Amino acid sequence: VRDKLNLRVNSISAPEESCSHWRPSRKIESLRHFGFFSYLREMFDAPDEVMSYLCHQYRVYEVPVGTNKTKAMIKTVIEEPDIRVLYTTEERYTVKRSSYSNKISTSNSALPASQYLTIVVDAEEKRQVEQQVKACEVKLQDIEEQMKALQQQAASLDRRDNDLRAEKKRLSELKGKKRQLEQKISTKQDSLRQMEQSCIDLKNIEEETKKKTEAVNLQKVAIVTGFMSQMKLRAKLTMEKVYLALETVGLTAEKTKLEHDCREGATELKTVDKVCSRLELRKNQLKEQCRGLLKRAMEICRMDPEGSLPTDLHTAFSKLPDTLDELDTLLNEERSRAECFTGLSENVVEEFERREQEIKNLEKELEEKSKSLNAYRQNITEAKQRWLNPLKQLVDQINDKFSYFFRSMDCAGEVDLHYENEEEYDKYGIRIRVKFHSSTQLHELTAYHQSGGERSVSTMLYLMALQELNRCPFRVVDEINQGMDPVNERRVFDIVVRTACKETTSQYFFITPKLLQNLKYAEQMTILCVHNGSHMLSPKQWEERAFVGRRSQRSQGTMQSLA
Repeated sequence: VRDKLNLRVNSISAPEESCSHWRPSRKIESLRHFGFFSYLREMFDAPDEVMSYLCHQYRVYEVPVGTNKTKAMIKTVIEEPDIRVLYTTEERYTVKRSSYSNKISTSNSALPASQYLTIVVDAEEKRQVEQQVKACEVKLQDIEEQMKALQQQAASLDRRDNDLRAEKKRLSELKGKKRQLEQKISTKQDSLRQMEQSCIDLKNIEEETKKKTEAVNLQKVAIVTGFMSQMKLRAKLTMEKVYLALETVGLTAEKTKLEHDCREGATELKTVDKVCSRLELRKNQLKEQCRGLLKRAMEICRMDPEGSLPTDLHTAFSKLPDTLDELDTLLNEERSRAECFTGLSENVVEEFERREQEIKNLEKELEEKSKSLNAYRQNITEAKQRWLNPLKQLVDQINDKFSYFFRSMDCAGEVDLHYENEEEYDKYGIRIRVKFHSSTQLHELTAYHQSGGERSVSTMLYLMALQELNRCPFRVVDEINQGMDPVNERRVFDIVVRTACKETTSQYFFITPKLLQNLKYAEQMTILCVHNGSHMLSPKQWEERAFVGRRSQRSQGTMQSLA
């Protein structure tokens, strides 16, 4: 149904143990004073497998259904424990209780009307809605014009802000230079005062200056020598760069020429195929004509088509020469004799000679076209091998990494170069096939074969396989675990940790609003938690030791209660 008819079919896995017999924690009689009259499970019938799945997944046996009285007492109803979801005549309420502040938050949504077999169109309401739409469009145009004006004003303010920032930067630089000059002047004044206070020995200073000068000269000689060697090396490298650039230009030109020749060859190949088709048609026509002439000759000679050659004709044919040249000479002689007959039509001879020459020309043209076709096919094959083999090697490398990641998850996956026709190069593509269950086969990654979480896992592992071949300073992964089930999320997290903590791997930034419990972390990782909310403590009141102590006490209390 899914592969051949291209239909989307939703499927579920029912629990191994039936959950349809589960009972609510509270009887409906204890809730009747709130207007509740039944639980959701009691209001419909379904097969045992479907009811088991609904009870296990959505807990329909715990969802009460009320009346307008329930809606009027909703503030009191949501305070009741063990009520997470409830229905009234017009709305659906969801109740959530915070694990930290024990505060209750509710969300309600209107129940949609019946969708099937109840479609009614109200013309008056439709007209009113259309008028409202037109009014909204007019209002939207006014808002867009206001937005354009505000955007222009914001752009002018941005330009003004940039000018002021540039002026501030220039003044800051001037201020810094002024401060540096003042420090230098102060340093020089201190040095000058020290020199005035101390006694100067000119001879010692002169000798020290000579020694320093000699040392500086020796350093200059060494630096110049090293600089010359570096300049020679640079000149050599520059020449190599020029040679490589020239070679690159030549190879690029050759590539362009080959591509042009390939396109011309393909065009000429099509032309030759058309010519060959015409020649084949012409050959078949000539064969039919020859069969007709043979049949006519046999009728003239009064021969049976299936019989043997008569004795007189066999004797006449045995007297003819055996070589082609002698036969041509004899034929020319007979033609000369035939031309002597006054009653012979010249059109017959001319038609024969014209067709004979046409056959020779067509055979020669066919031979030339066949040679040209073979040459173009050889050029196309060579050009194809020059780019297809490296492409296949690259895809194989990606496939090795991709398959390794899937094997580490006890699944299977592969990446290959897919094409239906080997000659249609514009339709080449990358095909990803994955298998998440041992009982299934490899299927192509589409929206019909895999779930959203499985597609997210496959996409993440494919990107990581590409990252092994592409070097960059750092990588950012943002909320890749959203939409994954816990098993796949844990597997992908382990693979990311192993890949990111290698010595030769780029730095990873993994951003996520949530993480599973008991994940494996490495010593090379740094975890930063962003705390936010109305009930968060200020940084001055936060004590890490107290928090860890309370957490340990809570864990111990939980273990004791379980024991």
